[in-house]
Amino acid sequence: MLATSSRALLLLGAWVCAAGAIAVPAQGALATEAASPRFFEERDAIEPILALSDARLALMPGVAAFKWQNHTPISDPPRERAVIERAVMLAEPLGLSADGVRGFFELQIRLANEVENQLHERWRARGFDYPQAVPNLTTEVRPQLDRLTGELLSALYLAGPQLERTDFATRYESLAAQRLHAQGWSPAARTQLLAALAAVRSDASPTLARITAVRVLRIGTTGDYAPFSLESNGRLAGADIELALALAQHLGVTARFVRTSWPRLREDLRGGRFDIALGGVSDTPERRAVAAVSPGYYHGGKTIIARCKETARLGSLAALDRPSVRVIVNPGGTNEQFVRQNLTHAAVIVHPDNPTIFDDLVRDRADAMITDDTEVELQVRKHPQLCRAYPGTLTHADKVILMARDPELDAAVDTWLEEQIAAAAPARLLREALTDPR
Repeated sequence: MLATSSRALLLLGAWVCAAGAIAVPAQGALATEAASPRFFEERDAIEPILALSDARLALMPGVAAFKWQNHTPISDPPRERAVIERAVMLAEPLGLSADGVRGFFELQIRLANEVENQLHERWRARGFDYPQAVPNLTTEVRPQLDRLTGELLSALYLAGPQLERTDFATRYESLAAQRLHAQGWSPAARTQLLAALAAVRSDASPTLARITAVRVLRIGTTGDYAPFSLESNGRLAGADIELALALAQHLGVTARFVRTSWPRLREDLRGGRFDIALGGVSDTPERRAVAAVSPGYYHGGKTIIARCKETARLGSLAALDRPSVRVIVNPGGTNEQFVRQNLTHAAVIVHPDNPTIFDDLVRDRADAMITDDTEVELQVRKHPQLCRAYPGTLTHADKVILMARDPELDAAVDTWLEEQIAAAAPARLLREALTDPR
């Protein structure tokens, strides 16, 4: 016999596969998302929950009509308990808290009963006037409610980090007012829903089984580091974006890109905001301390870039480490870490916007930058005024995929990546990204 969590995952996967693409894109949507990868923003995680909650409550007038015609009591405590406990069972393998899920579905049922009671009171006073064909509760409505339960649990799982924000209820009050329109959504009910959502908690240990169940791989990337990951006009491109899409396709799931930053990368992964992180991520001891690390698939290191006319005098660490030399860095990553550790006398300029940092070199607002040799190769192609000032590399570091620590996920990614490396796929993607005019 299957363990409870395994059985729950199978049931959840079946429900999600049978459902529409409101909360989790169906397999047919994979090609569309792959063709135009973008960041999945916080609002994108909350809107499906609101849409599904609205769709659930919108079914209740039909339920009320069925019960009216069949003289059935509105409240059905055994059925209601079964719905709640099934939701709790299915939520367990997704790491969703039993208390939070129970409270959320108790509210859904209470609001449903209120809508049905209001309609029955009106029909007793004015006569039955349901304007459509009355649906069959057993064969039509309950299967829809079951599918909505599965979709809601998937959506709750994917929105977990947003639900745990201390300002969640106030942050999404306006969105709830815009999205919740079905009969029964009073201002008080919307407030209660947001409070119930804010009480849902999840653990921070995503697994391959969960990824498979919800059919979504959440990928953390910064979107500011060409040629690996760069956001432009709302679209993500780069060698590692293509690599991530290929991994998601291999797993049979949708790639969902989550915005992170170099200062927050480790914290975001450890906090469960995404399942894996890539986008020019270097292998460091600090990152290994909080994450599993894939085999290296790009090999390089730090080097120096400067205006071409300055390269003769800025071609070494010693030449840079002088008070008169302005060294520009992007904050929070290995570039700043290297500069802080190795340059004690240079004037360090912190520039928070990676895509425009090289413009400051071109415009003589800084003298040099230390960054990965791959990025230098791209930037000297884009900016004829800039040249590589150091012929080799000052360090050696592999680019890797950081992963939440789960043996099944880590083994699946490592096995797939080793096959990609053997086929030289990462190297090909990098060559293509380096020649991309964007």
